Amino acid sequence: MSLEYSEYLKDREWISHSLKLAQAAGEQGEIPVGAVVVNLSGNLIAEGENRKERDQDPTAHAEIVAIRKAANILGTWRLNECTLYVTLEPCPMCAGAIVQARIKRLVYGVDDPKTGAIRTVSNIPDSAASNHRLLVLGGIMESACREQIRAWFANRRNRTI
Repeated sequence: MSLEYSEYLKDREWISHSLKLAQAAGEQGEIPVGAVVVNLSGNLIAEGENRKERDQDPTAHAEIVAIRKAANILGTWRLNECTLYVTLEPCPMCAGAIVQARIKRLVYGVDDPKTGAIRTVSNIPDSAASNHRLLVLGGIMESACREQIRAWFANRRNRTI
């Protein structure tokens, strides 16, 4: 088994974990997005799910929740030895937090054609305003991530009709 394939399997494993967190968020009425922070050894440091509605906090996106927990657990805001896994491409706020936290690597499931700020609508990590460069890999378990969010919104629309 090649190292690249092994890394791909680990990426799928952590996106799968993030999907479970996203499912839990969706069941609580939140947009289903889940995120985990993992260290270079492959150990889970922190996890988060969308909590905007539950906490009445506009910053309580899954990525922010996970980054805050990881910084608290590690005792540093510099997460330069960590990978962030998230089911949906981060928005501008989360992309900014990822850059500020010095995340080493970002892996996400599906592009966000409305607010994606990593590669789709804008590119905050590679912009001239960014003081940190990170490795980015999108499209891991893309179909499962897309279907989860699509089904959640379809169900939401059907309930309001």
